[in-house]
Amino acid sequence: MSYRYPEGNVFYRKLARSYPVCVKGEGIYLYDQNGKKYIDGSGGPVCVNIGHGIKEIAEAARDQAQKVAYVHGTQFTTIAVEEYAKELAKVLPQGIDKIYFLSGGSEATEAALKLARQYQLELGNQQRYKAVGRWYSYHGNTMGALSMGGRPGARKLYLPLLSNFPHIPPSYCYRCPFGKTYPQCNIECARILERVIELEGPETISAFIAEPVVGATIGAVVPPKEYYPIIRDICNKFNILFIADEVMSGFGRTGKWFSINHWNVIPDIITIGKGISSGYIPLAAMATKKEIVDVIKKGSGNFVHGHTFSHHPVSCAVGLAVLRYLKKHNLVEQSAKRGKYLFQRLNELREFPFVGDVRGKGLMTAIEFVKDKENKVPFPRAFHFTEKILEESFEKGLILYPSKGFVDGVNGDAVMIAPPFVIEEKEIDEIVNILRAVFTEVANK
Repeated sequence: MSYRYPEGNVFYRKLARSYPVCVKGEGIYLYDQNGKKYIDGSGGPVCVNIGHGIKEIAEAARDQAQKVAYVHGTQFTTIAVEEYAKELAKVLPQGIDKIYFLSGGSEATEAALKLARQYQLELGNQQRYKAVGRWYSYHGNTMGALSMGGRPGARKLYLPLLSNFPHIPPSYCYRCPFGKTYPQCNIECARILERVIELEGPETISAFIAEPVVGATIGAVVPPKEYYPIIRDICNKFNILFIADEVMSGFGRTGKWFSINHWNVIPDIITIGKGISSGYIPLAAMATKKEIVDVIKKGSGNFVHGHTFSHHPVSCAVGLAVLRYLKKHNLVEQSAKRGKYLFQRLNELREFPFVGDVRGKGLMTAIEFVKDKENKVPFPRAFHFTEKILEESFEKGLILYPSKGFVDGVNGDAVMIAPPFVIEEKEIDEIVNILRAVFTEVANK
């Protein structure tokens, strides 16, 4: 059985798709109503970190709901919120220890934008309102998040509604926007931030935001080792806050608690979502430094931002249970270990003529497809190469996540492979075997 629009009353995101009914999840697997088993090779939208069907996580939600399911965050706090914040602060980068709980990644990045603006206002910097983003980035679907983001397809429809924030090119060595080669490039992709700040006027800039490892907009792009230290220095020079968007790359996905840790750089604000609850409940967070919150406390005394479901006790109880599960089973370390094996196996697929690049960190990896490997020419978007790979893989019981349009805003094809951390090597072998079969079929058509 499957459902499609206009059957029933659900407003589906993809209106031309037929949806099988998922009835069970267990470990890295999902099962539909007909009993077909799927490997969740992307953890949904790179969200499910600890695996499906873990009873103790569901029990944490039940236990908290039986005690107190809801209080408003301006009226009460709860033990669940306080305990979770205390334990989460221990794994955040040093000094990032004030945590504002929300319901989703878009809310978290929107909150970060507002915090940066209010912080600058409290300091008397009235003109500092712009956040510099990067092209081919994604920070969420609310208007502020879209304004900071750089995914052309997500922005195009809503451009008249967006703030005109500046953007810099991504750090994308496979397709260097400056036509240079690392390391002779002098890390131009980082240094251009200073020039853009100077052109816009430093007095107008509140923050710079980046996904430390770029998510689905390009597909698991990892900057060189020098990139974020340079970014940090530039932000310091101009008294600009550095926001690390860890919604997709955080919570162990890249083999460290947060992907910015790979560069030994401490941002001013971190946004967290997706893996923070491993998809068991809507949950996200914005975390920042005490000295930033203190500026507001000593000034107006209130952060002018809020949602009905911020600081939600049931969500925080689930978040705490997920955090403890990650620690108990050493799953962050396992993400690093399994990620090395996954990367090794995926690189074997370079033998196919359309596999242009294999990249990533930990269990956040991607394969970019090209029509011409030598010249890195992308397939025309009209060919729908990514969709062909997704559909064939889904038929064979493997779920992947798409990346499209990142070469020039229209063309560009890739898929992300980002399974739950509980995956075993033999299951990675199964993923690669399915990919090999799919690639062989596509190559012969």
